[in-house]
Amino acid sequence: MFFLAVQWHAYNLIRPNDLLKASAIRRVTTTSATGTTASSRVHMNLQIRVKSLDFDIQSSQLHVSGQIVVETPYTKIGQHHTLDLELQRNFTLEKEVEGSSLPGDGPGTSAGGWDSVAIEMLKDAVDEGGKRRAEAVAVVMQEGLANICFIGQFQTVLKQKVELTIPRKRQGGSDYDKALSKFYQLTLDNLLRLIEFNSATGSSLVTPASGSDTSAKPILLASPGFTAAGFQKHVQSVANTTTSSLKPLLQSLIVVHSSSGHIHSLNEVLQSPAVQTRLSNTKYARETALMDTFYTHLRKDTNKATYGPSEVESAVDQGAVGRGGGVLLISNRLFRAPNVRERQRWVSLVDRVRDVEGGEVRVLSSDHESGRRLDGLGGVAAILTFPIEDHDEEHDEDD
Repeated sequence: MFFLAVQWHAYNLIRPNDLLKASAIRRVTTTSATGTTASSRVHMNLQIRVKSLDFDIQSSQLHVSGQIVVETPYTKIGQHHTLDLELQRNFTLEKEVEGSSLPGDGPGTSAGGWDSVAIEMLKDAVDEGGKRRAEAVAVVMQEGLANICFIGQFQTVLKQKVELTIPRKRQGGSDYDKALSKFYQLTLDNLLRLIEFNSATGSSLVTPASGSDTSAKPILLASPGFTAAGFQKHVQSVANTTTSSLKPLLQSLIVVHSSSGHIHSLNEVLQSPAVQTRLSNTKYARETALMDTFYTHLRKDTNKATYGPSEVESAVDQGAVGRGGGVLLISNRLFRAPNVRERQRWVSLVDRVRDVEGGEVRVLSSDHESGRRLDGLGGVAAILTFPIEDHDEEHDEDD
């Protein structure tokens, strides 16, 4: 059982036949000893077996419908109810392994348990540190103060506060310049540690290793005055003199204005149209690039791309979606199929490509353009490590 508060992750985690428990308000009619009836709204906790879901993005509400599985003083097993999951309202989600059931359940009501895809989604959902799904890093600063934050899709996490006393600038004195340089270097050291910068490869959580086509995630440098610009120049100086492996990081740096170096100023930074555009372009850059590569192979008829359930499974059977560039592209829509065996089919395919063949697996959201493009191909496609012949073409040649 796990407690979550983010509807988007919940929408992808909750599947038909799962058990869901949450607070609810249900209208109850009571009859008195004299025969009069009264209707009232009663708060209670209900547990249902999920039948369907509806996610309203605008209102941030997730509506989950199903049948009640645990009797209460006001409800009976088998009655229908819709639970409304809202932000900051906890719920309990249970996934049963095949064969387990509650009293009153019919045969085949198991949801299939916590499979590898669900567990991966869960890790993203409870990633309090923000490392797994950080879409950007922000350094909100002013002289002597820097707040280093990880910006995720649903939350911003303060990772480190850097503070150093900076003396006043005096004509002919060098103490100010030395202290400011020390402050910049201290901030840089903490930043590199937090993004797990690899000095040998120049890669990190925000910058890919050399040769990768993964787009770099932005590092926002925000400050009043010229502090952020001065920090950017310091990083450039270090990259050009002592640490050349820092150069890939330079392309990720974006200097923006903020009213102060305190963390509350990050809100105004994130509302900047330029920053919002950069973040939205980065978020799905890898998925978009992979779909573009896939269509390039199709257009050029290289036989290194295939799509459709049976075609992709055949390619995996032939070992063509493995190490050396193989990529399985699969829509998250397939993991919400009402049929347990259908979901298990795709989970098994993901496990095989990732854990056995050593290929890359990308689960694309059907609510993003790249995912919708994939849905148009049946929800599953693959970029192959080597060309394989199309079976239809082989049959045509035989004829």
